[in-house]
Amino acid sequence: MRLGVLDVGSNTVHLQVFDTHNGARPNPTFNYKEDLRLTEYIDSSNNISTAGIDALRSAIKNATTQAKAVQTKELLPFATSALREASNGPEIIAQVNKEFEIDLQVLSGEDEAKLTFLATRRWFGWSAGRLLVIDIGGGSLEIASGTDEAPEVAVSLPLGAARLTKDYLTGDPFTSKSIRALRDHVEAQLESILPALVQHQNTDRAIATSKTLRTLARLTGDWFGGNGKIITLDSIRKMPAKLAEMTLEDRIKLPGVSANRARQITAGAFVTESVMRNLDLEKLEICPWALREGVILKYMDWTER
Repeated sequence: MRLGVLDVGSNTVHLQVFDTHNGARPNPTFNYKEDLRLTEYIDSSNNISTAGIDALRSAIKNATTQAKAVQTKELLPFATSALREASNGPEIIAQVNKEFEIDLQVLSGEDEAKLTFLATRRWFGWSAGRLLVIDIGGGSLEIASGTDEAPEVAVSLPLGAARLTKDYLTGDPFTSKSIRALRDHVEAQLESILPALVQHQNTDRAIATSKTLRTLARLTGDWFGGNGKIITLDSIRKMPAKLAEMTLEDRIKLPGVSANRARQITAGAFVTESVMRNLDLEKLEICPWALREGVILKYMDWTER
């Protein structure tokens, strides 16, 4: 069965097509992505602007056309924090669903955390024990912990790398004042959820997913030694200051860092450092599966019933 996952996120509109069947591992066969940076189109009234709506419609039109071209049997479209939190989000989703004859659904932050946790559990297996899973997106941070396929704790905070960059970081390089404001905000947000994550103390493995964390793992490997598949607390402590002193042009030149990712990788590094320090995590292991794979796995579980 050929299934397509259409991820309408804060950074990108991303279509990923998988060939799979019940009991099989999802096999990615086609990929289409457009950088959208939807958070940059949100105005002071928390509405996505007309220009943002037009850009979103264009990206979804292109993605659905691509899905049809590769003969996708079923399209599973979902939206995350940017559309979830925009005041005119419901209106936009209704318009998009009618125009393109799809069923774009908004995932809650908790749903994001649960589906990402499911994908991670399936990747590492039951022998991995208790997992703590961290995912940094464009608009939000998700953290989940547990021993089963459904986490015991699943939380979401508005600490996405694109959101924080837009709301807090100014200058090129970023100013010290804006960096301090960012750090204070991140620490305050994390403090609110730490009691819910007390069970992390028994974690067997701490896992990182998402493009931001994969990029940071690669950079820490290049700069401080390693294989690019883990992020250590020692290396991430050095990373934010190193990135913050660079210009945007400098960051774009870093290996594996796209122009879009270069804008927000500094904020992502600060969030990662704060999470690892506050949760006493010595290292994070990178998992190649994340939210999109979780959506596919959940759908396949449902079809087996």
